[in-house]
Amino acid sequence: MLGINIDDMNVGKEGDIMENHLIIRSDKIITCTEGEDRARQLDGYVLISEDRILEVCEGEVPEQLMAGAGAFIDAVGKTVTPGLVDAHTHLIHFGSRENELAMKLKGTPYLDILKAGGGILSTVQHTREASLEVLKKKARRSLDQMFLHGTTTVEAKSGYGLDFDTEIRCLKAAAELNDEHPVDIVRTYMGAHAVPPEYRENPSGYMDFMVQKVMPFVADNHLAEFIDIFCEEGVFSVEESRKLMTEGRKLGFGLKIHADEIVPLRGAELAAEMGAVSAEHLIAASEEGIEAMGRFGVTAVLLPGTSFYLMINRYAQAKRMMEQGVRVALATDYNPGSCPTENLQAVMIHACMGMKLLPEEILRCMTINGAYAVNREADIGSIEAGKKADLVIFDAPNFDFVVYHFGINHVDKVIKSGKLAVDNGCLL
Repeated sequence: MLGINIDDMNVGKEGDIMENHLIIRSDKIITCTEGEDRARQLDGYVLISEDRILEVCEGEVPEQLMAGAGAFIDAVGKTVTPGLVDAHTHLIHFGSRENELAMKLKGTPYLDILKAGGGILSTVQHTREASLEVLKKKARRSLDQMFLHGTTTVEAKSGYGLDFDTEIRCLKAAAELNDEHPVDIVRTYMGAHAVPPEYRENPSGYMDFMVQKVMPFVADNHLAEFIDIFCEEGVFSVEESRKLMTEGRKLGFGLKIHADEIVPLRGAELAAEMGAVSAEHLIAASEEGIEAMGRFGVTAVLLPGTSFYLMINRYAQAKRMMEQGVRVALATDYNPGSCPTENLQAVMIHACMGMKLLPEEILRCMTINGAYAVNREADIGSIEAGKKADLVIFDAPNFDFVVYHFGINHVDKVIKSGKLAVDNGCLL
């Protein structure tokens, strides 16, 4: 809204505005409100009450309002945006794989890396050996980095346990961190990340194990909101993915799918067919798949940092998807193998240079569109009345500058649920 009725707030009647009100003043507030063709920029202020945005207004702060405010942040000359939403990460895991970097640069095939004890099974082994507290400690450090760089909501997939105990432990770690850390964590069960060694000769048995044992337990104990599956040649087929998604839907899970990352396997079409909330990666998505996602409202979660890190010289067709009416989100894909970064600002430059997206398009993809990818669009992703007060103040004169001047952290302040949580680039 562009105005505020001071009388409605009882200013001068029953006392000044409550002390828990926060006012943020800036000449560059980018709202990212749904339905705007271009990012709306205001010269005005945001009024916050407790953990919610009360009003977004143009112009100077009225004297009555200023006099009664509990706190005031002067962000004139800086850029205010919604909190960033990282809609695809593998937050909970243990171990790292920096030893594989030289092998990759030498052109060592992935299967040879796997035979040498590397690859995803290396992370699986380390994760299985890690306790709940060890997993939380590592993930907490990552959450701190995300928060310092402007991420206020993150989706966290399991998938580095691939057995019952470890997958449940990873989901419990994410659930406990959601209660302990300021960043909101949306949990996804992704046991279908790969076939574990013990089921290598019986992949259908692993599918039955997930469907009959793990998924019902996860649902009954509210450990995840979504399920995900890696639908890719050599991993899980379209038929296997359809089966898992069908059973997941019966259990009440929202549906996600790693689709068409390398081979055009028609994973995007399956996402549309199944009514998935999101399809992710999509580097090799077909034209038919893109059209189907647009028609059925599937959010495309694209991961340009992964294309960069894997040196594959191909990016998902973000522009084409937008032309076909697909809602596009951008995320880090934070994981130890194919994109070891927690920093959404780092992903911005790859989205710009690799996908040719404009800064204003990138911002929408990391705010309101990211919120759609995790079913949080009614609560976060834009600066408007009634939504959660998650905002980022960038020490930049405009958002173009944030993308243009790459490789540094532009975050000055982060307001999380109405409270100042990062100030001058430091956690409070």
